[in-house]
Parts: sequence; structure tokens; C-alpha cells
Amino acid sequence: MKKNKKILIGILVFISVLIILPFFIPIRTYLNEAEKLASDQLGVPVSISTGHFVFFPSPRVVISGLKVGKDSELEVEQLAVIPSLSTVFSETRVIDVEVTNPIVKKTAIGIVSSILDKRSEAPIESDAINIRHINVDQLTLDWPGIKLPALTMDLNLTKANQLESAKLETKDATLTLNIAPKADAHLISVSMKKWTLPIGLPLTVESAEFDMHLKSDHLEVPRVDLDMYGGKVTANLNVFWGKNWRTNGNVKVVNLSVKSPSRLVSKSVYLSGSLSGSGHFSGSAKDIGVLADHINADFKFKVNDGVLHGLDLIKVASILTKQTVGGETVFDEFSGTLNAKGQQYDLNDLKMSSGLLSGSGRVKINANKELDGTGEVALKRSISLVAIPLDVSGTIENPVVLPSKAALAGAVTGTAILGPGLGTSVGIKAAGAIDKFKGLFQDD
Repeated sequence: MKKNKKILIGILVFISVLIILPFFIPIRTYLNEAEKLASDQLGVPVSISTGHFVFFPSPRVVISGLKVGKDSELEVEQLAVIPSLSTVFSETRVIDVEVTNPIVKKTAIGIVSSILDKRSEAPIESDAINIRHINVDQLTLDWPGIKLPALTMDLNLTKANQLESAKLETKDATLTLNIAPKADAHLISVSMKKWTLPIGLPLTVESAEFDMHLKSDHLEVPRVDLDMYGGKVTANLNVFWGKNWRTNGNVKVVNLSVKSPSRLVSKSVYLSGSLSGSGHFSGSAKDIGVLADHINADFKFKVNDGVLHGLDLIKVASILTKQTVGGETVFDEFSGTLNAKGQQYDLNDLKMSSGLLSGSGRVKINANKELDGTGEVALKRSISLVAIPLDVSGTIENPVVLPSKAALAGAVTGTAILGPGLGTSVGIKAAGAIDKFKGLFQDD
């Protein structure tokens, strides 16, 4: 019994030494060499705060406080390099890597691109080190304008250190990507459940499953079917890279409820109803980080059986003296064309109709969210169907819709000459004709 106790105590002491001893082994010299080598290879500063050897649960080198880039474009809280003991004395050593809490800034794209360019230009040689597996836990993308939950990644590499397969998943399991080799490409299978888009409006995808094909110089997405807001969005797209980043594709929307999405744009004036439409998009940029700001898109749309909340166009057309606040406009159909150029949007050929009114117009939304547009509204219940010219200004959040100055002036002049009623209608009608005539000579 005593002998067994001694053996047990000896094992515990040995394990304790394996756990504690690495913290007393100085490896600063090795870390300095690693910093210099990495900096030379990457072309940017690399610093390591601390590091030590660990023998339990398996031999490994653990470093903490890794920073890459002049402005710490990449930060890693902890990185562990775990060698395969059976290959320690082999010509090619096999290692696994565990990365904990990395933070990647948008500017890190330039560093990654430089590494890939250098690797593609270098002659193909057998690597002395084969990275067999990489596990990444709690990956955070610190990109302005993009909100992504923390990610986990598992990557398996070939003997030539090329990607073989991978799995990427958000911590909340709303997005999962599985990557596997297929012929001369990689097949990326995507699954979404209550996934909030990280770019632009925070739209929610109820569910989606689709495949993407990753090739050496481009990404193909043959078909995407998204279940969103009671409707379906179908799209396809391609993304190319090289000297520039380029993208193009098509999108189709069927019976999507627009109330919740439009309230994300403006809580004071928004639409409800069923949206359908189709269009295409394309764009190019030198940096993927700004590609979204260089997208050109054309989209024809129609909203059926809806309500324009926060604005009563009947009152606007009836009361010529002031802006009406609140109210709503019920319509049977609202249609038009959306033309997007980067952060500027043009809504053209706008048409709205219902049992009480018909309207038309065009509105430009500038990059600063300011509105600039014109239109006209005809009240079907009035004695004479006179179209009231309108001016649109303000912002997306607080739009201002008023009868145009010409309409007000015409109403006053006509009333003074011919009296109320007929004179007012004639004056407004003349003002509308003048506005249309002037519009022929305005640039788009």
C-alpha cells in the first residue's frame, strides 16, 4: 500500500512539474527570432507579448498577445502550436494550431492579399512544416459597417498546406458554412436560420440553404433561395478578384411583406403591403472592403394592397397651405424603378393608385439621406381631376411633401382672377403644366 502511495505521489509531482516548469523556461530569445522572421515574411511589424512551453495535456508552445501590423490589424489573445511527436525528427514536421479570441480589422485584408500574392509568385517547394489542422475559437471581425456574431472555425489542410476542408459557424448557430473539395473547386454549403444580414439594413433571413463554388479567381453562387418576411427572394451572383474585385448578379422578390423592412429605413414614414419585383446589379472596386459602395443596380418593383404610413397624400393635395403630419394613404398599387449607384438611389416612374387618388413622381435619395423629388397627386373625388404638383424634400427619416411653389402661386392667382373653385383649379392646372415644361430641360 505504501509503495502504491509513493508511486501515486511521484506521478502527481511529475505532472505538477510538467505544468509549472514551462513557465520558468525562458523562450524570449526564440520569440524575438520568431517576431523578426514573421515580420520579414509578412512585410509588417509582428510582436509577441509572452510565450512558454507546455507539456500537458500534450507538448506545445503557447504564445499570448500576438499583434500583426502597424495598427494591430490582427490581434490574437492566445495561439498554441502543437507538434505531432511522431514527426519531430522527420524531414517535414506536422503541427496543429489552436487560435483563441482573434480580432481581425478590415485593414487586415491588405496584409492577407500581400501574403497570397507572395505565395503565388514563389516557386513551389516542399514545406518543412505541414499545418495539419487549425482551430479558431471566438473570431471577431472588427469591420466598420459590418456586424457579425463571434465565429468558430475548423480548417483541415493538405500536405502542401492548401485548404482541404473547413467548417465555419457563428456562436449562435444562425449561420453555418461547410467547405469541401470538389473537382477543381471547393463546394461551400451554406445554411441560415434567423440570420441577420451583417451589411446594410439588418434584414432577417428566416431560413435558407444553398451552395457556392469557390475557384482560384472567383466565387459562383448559381442560385440562392431566401425565405424572408413571408415571401421569397431568389438570386444568383458571381464575385471575381485579381487586379480588381468585381461582382454581378440578378435578384427576384415574390410577395415579401415590406412593413418591417421599410421601418428599418424610416420609423416615421414607411410602407406596408406585398412587394414583388426583379432586377440586376454589378460593381467593381480595388478593395473588397469598399465593393458594396460601388454597386450599380436596377430594380423594378410593385407593392400591392398597401398603406403609406405617416403621410396622408389626400390631405397634402387638399390643404395647400401647410405640411400635414401623420395620417396614412391607402393604395391598391404602388410601382416604380429603383436605380442605385453606390450610396445614391433614384426612384423613377413612381405610380400610386387607389379608389380615391392617383399619383406619380420621382425621388432622389442622396448619400447623406436627403430627399429631392417632384410628383403630382390627382384626387378622384374632386369635381375636376386636377393634378396637384408636389415637391419632396427633407430626409428619409423626416420627409417633407408639399404642393410646389408654382401650385400655390397658381392657386392664389387663379382664385383672384376667376374666383374660388374654378379659378383655383385652373391656376393649379396651369402651374402643373409649367412645372412639366420646365422638367423637359432639367438634367437627370
